[in-house]
Amino acid sequence: MPDFTITGVQQQEDLADTVNLFTTYAQSIGIDLQFQDFDNETSYMPGKYAPPAGALYLARNRAGEAVGCVGLRPLATHHNYCEMKRLYVHPQGRGMGIGKALAEKVIAHAVKVGYEAMMLDTLESMESARSLYKSLGFVETEAYYETPLLEKTHFLKLVLRQ
Repeated sequence: MPDFTITGVQQQEDLADTVNLFTTYAQSIGIDLQFQDFDNETSYMPGKYAPPAGALYLARNRAGEAVGCVGLRPLATHHNYCEMKRLYVHPQGRGMGIGKALAEKVIAHAVKVGYEAMMLDTLESMESARSLYKSLGFVETEAYYETPLLEKTHFLKLVLRQ
């Protein structure tokens, strides 16, 4: 039995914990995410992450502390594509497979909803994240949105159905 649980975000407490983890993630990368309208994203959650087209998942350790999160939202620029966002595991939850479990959960949700492909972006500095994504079948692809961090960003794609 794993030392963590993953659930869909449904309760107000879960939503607050997810917003806190999103904020911790944003602070940890040392980049101003306002070009992605981050303040509005976290102020109006679930927003684009609302079901059924979107989803938010939260990982808790055995003590019930929120230690990881991930979001899924439709990608407006590509018909029937979705985007994995904000996969984050707090340092106290790392090394237990939480990141992989969260990614697998959100991929399964995207397949169930019927998306054709999942996109994501990650920073050059996030080597372990890129390794995880590639182990799940993601491949490098062209940029799918404009970013001031183009040289520091990797764009990845996972085909969910042919």
